[in-house]
Amino acid sequence: MAAQEIFSGLPWWVKWIAVPVIALVVFGGLIASVVGFVVGLLFKALIFVALVGGLIYVVRKFISGSTSSRSDW
Repeated sequence: MAAQEIFSGLPWWVKWIAVPVIALVVFGGLIASVVGFVVGLLFKALIFVALVGGLIYVVRKFISGSTSSRSDW
């Protein structure tokens, strides 16, 4: 039995409003947890990239500063 046969005699609002609402009620917690996990992962990746970039910036500044001060001696 195909989905078209199941929904064939029903009004349009059952297919386009009632079924998605029921799916959101049933799977809402799962969807929210997956979205939360993905957003948290992206946030952690952004923090990681910012920290690594900051570390590289500080190390390069320190190295360039220490080599110029050594050449001054």
